[in-house]
Amino acid sequence: MDRYELRRLDYSLTADHEALQAAYRDFFKTHCPIETVRAAEESGFDKNLWERLCAMGATTMALPESAGGDGATLVDLTLVAEEIGRSLAPVPWIDHVCAARLLAGLGAVESDVVTGKQLAVLDPQIESASGPRLIPIGSIADQIIVADGPDVVVRLTFATRPAKVDNIGRLPMAWVDPATADSRTVLADGPDAVLKYQRALAEWRLLTAAALVGLVEETMTIAAEFAKTRYTLGVPISTLQGISHPLANMAITVQGGRNLARRAAWFLDNEPDERPELAPSAFVFMAEEAAKAATMAVHIQGGLGVSAEAAATAYLVRARGWPLAGGDPGATARQIAEIVAARESGSGKDA
Repeated sequence: MDRYELRRLDYSLTADHEALQAAYRDFFKTHCPIETVRAAEESGFDKNLWERLCAMGATTMALPESAGGDGATLVDLTLVAEEIGRSLAPVPWIDHVCAARLLAGLGAVESDVVTGKQLAVLDPQIESASGPRLIPIGSIADQIIVADGPDVVVRLTFATRPAKVDNIGRLPMAWVDPATADSRTVLADGPDAVLKYQRALAEWRLLTAAALVGLVEETMTIAAEFAKTRYTLGVPISTLQGISHPLANMAITVQGGRNLARRAAWFLDNEPDERPELAPSAFVFMAEEAAKAATMAVHIQGGLGVSAEAAATAYLVRARGWPLAGGDPGATARQIAEIVAARESGSGKDA
């Protein structure tokens, strides 16, 4: 079995992968404690943290060398996304790099977008609709990329950014109406443009799933550390089945979600037409399981867990809110069913 074929089955990390993830883990541990997360909740964005992250090369790494980037793979990007989820970092890295990669694919990426000086975002809804749409980082974005109609991709800019709306994920979301844009540039049209936009949406869901993996792992750590230091009847509560079994389920979720995300990333990079259901599957799985895990972490901590000051509460609201930035996860589940049904139907005809 050659190395290419092996990677279709084996998603273990190389030494370079581990070094990359460790570097970003150390970065966020140093520059993004929970106090930084709390302080940024009003705007949903920490500009200073974003500038530090860009200086580290987090935006340039995501783009191909032909567009002025470093040519990182999607597996590389899932490692960074995990650390963003682990720290709840108030930076729009996922939205920005997915939009920037789309712009690069359309030959329309600008140097300020590559370096992160200008923020770009796409509308992660599965089905574009006419009229206003809720954009995850619409209140801070400089460029908003949307599918306008069945086969047109346009770039919107606003002289005055739309106002942030309150949301459970503490994101800088805003209602954006393409009809009110100060500038509207058609980037591409036709079936190829639509396919590239759909690929960008798949990458958004993949990286969001990876971020939720990191979120759940940190939530599990918080809950486990608490359970090891609280006693009942002379024993740590972590020894009780009502605590230890949910913690074990969280560990299973982390490993299952991580493997699925890395598998989806590999196929998107190398065989994008072979397993198109993997990226949305990772998203749907983590959207459901992250909310369950974060809720259980709050329960394990009892009264402390439900207090507004508890870190577990911050993880819970994001576990529930981040997936909804892409619309109803149920719509993504239907998309998966359509992909699988079409493939099975085709296999039946061939037989």
